[in-house]
Amino acid sequence: MPSLIAVDWGTSSLRGARLDEAGRVLEEKSAPLGILNVSNGDFAGTFASSFSDWMKPAGSVCLISGMAGSRQGWAESPYVACPAGPDEVRQRLHWIEPGRIALVPGLSDEQRDVMRGEEVQIFGAMRLAGLTDGLFVLPGTHSKWATVRGGRIIGFRTFMTGEFYGLLSQHSILARTLEADAPLDEAAFLRGVARAGNGEGLLHNAFGVRALALFGRLSPSESASYLSGLLIGEELYLQKLPPGHEVIAIGAAALTARYALALGKMGARVRTFGAEATWSGLRALLPPGGL
Repeated sequence: MPSLIAVDWGTSSLRGARLDEAGRVLEEKSAPLGILNVSNGDFAGTFASSFSDWMKPAGSVCLISGMAGSRQGWAESPYVACPAGPDEVRQRLHWIEPGRIALVPGLSDEQRDVMRGEEVQIFGAMRLAGLTDGLFVLPGTHSKWATVRGGRIIGFRTFMTGEFYGLLSQHSILARTLEADAPLDEAAFLRGVARAGNGEGLLHNAFGVRALALFGRLSPSESASYLSGLLIGEELYLQKLPPGHEVIAIGAAALTARYALALGKMGARVRTFGAEATWSGLRALLPPGGL
């Protein structure tokens, strides 16, 4: 039977799922074959070696989201301007093989911000949560906050939270007093979140990680969680969320758990989704007359 082959091709990894006509996941696979790891730019060969067996049935369709559609990827799929929903994105699919393999375009917000792949996750979470309006956060190296109205993403903002954690924890003076890969210490993390709300700014609060360590008030492992809390807290306080507001968090479980912990402490309600949001979102982009 023909299938929808849903693929998320990012910078560092390649993930795929084979879905049946009802959208159920039949199989999943992943490999460290992100666009930066494709040998000699052979995207067609990499795709074939990964998914040719899934594509054999006649009528199978593959939709690929993420950085494969960037200038550094398989082919550039130009951004769609917000506001945009599944209909607008579907109309701008970039077909590598007409009717068979397509790249999903990303979104732009007034040419000041861009996303690739996150829009698909948002569309999927909308379907899974039964929402046409809401606030969505996608934690990561570059966290995204998106507002949805009437089933369309009307705007979004990116925060370099994860990248700043990497820079500060590995390449600044703070690296001397913390263990960047230490497990989450919830108490230290929430101390950092609370500290971020003091109005004194990240540049000052971040140096406090060193001072607290020097005076024995934070261990190296606690310092890592405290710094994470400072950075995530800085991001969250900028959202100015009213008490009780619902936020949909999408991403890896370890990260969405941190955001849910911090948001819960700030009085927000949180629902979380993982890889299922990607597969559901790609399913929503199937052209009419598809599976």
